[in-house]
Amino acid sequence: MPDLISYSELHADAVATLSRWAATSPAADAARDRTLALLADGPVAMSRTHRAGHVTASALVLDPDGRVLLCLHGKIRRWMQLGGHCEPGDRTLMGTALREATEESGISGLTIEPEPIDVDIHQVACQGGSFHYDVRYTVLAPAGAVEQVSAESEALGWFPPGRLPEPLAHATAQLVPPALAALARRTRG
Repeated sequence: MPDLISYSELHADAVATLSRWAATSPAADAARDRTLALLADGPVAMSRTHRAGHVTASALVLDPDGRVLLCLHGKIRRWMQLGGHCEPGDRTLMGTALREATEESGISGLTIEPEPIDVDIHQVACQGGSFHYDVRYTVLAPAGAVEQVSAESEALGWFPPGRLPEPLAHATAQLVPPALAALARRTRG
């Protein structure tokens, strides 16, 4: 059993973040409500040991030209955004997404937009069959960033938003419009 005290701050942040978030689509709104219901189970909902499901955080990484960085995931063998499980030392969902993006891309100097762009719930093999309640963010890479493949990926690649690779993981394409909108807001900024 995980040390639930170590997930308390992260749990409180997840509840606060999702409670105030203005969803980017009807599907994201419904997923947010389901995630808040899961979070009613307490800090255990942040841990991968929670059989009913657990909150994860991921990031769609963009470069200044709007290209999308995706990884060919080593286990599911599909192209997808970077991200994953919350860890006991994580304090915020935003921090979890940024940590995961940095670890999985090898790029230093990434910056994250503070508001989520999506929430998606999907079945995974964790604990013999569970669900990821994935809170997704936009992360911006500095100009000229060079990616480094991590142990979790078979490959990393930059792609134009209209030409994403196949096979693509479930719900990855739906991240592109709100991520590009976040990039545009930052550029106008």
